[in-house]
Amino acid sequence: MKLLVNGSVCTGHGRCYTLAPGLVEPDDNGFATPADTAVEVAAQDEEQARRIAGTCPEGAISIQ
Repeated sequence: MKLLVNGSVCTGHGRCYTLAPGLVEPDDNGFATPADTAVEVAAQDEEQARRIAGTCPEGAISIQ
């Protein structure tokens, strides 16, 4: 499973890095990183990845 943050859609609500700080981090402006790069999610983190993808109000996080 891969996690992708669409940097052009993210508006910095912060739900993702609050719920899953090991998967997504804020940049200096409060936007989720890593942006625009699909990152591999470890098996033990897949549930968290699905949760943050489902809670992003902008739909900026997707699972591949």
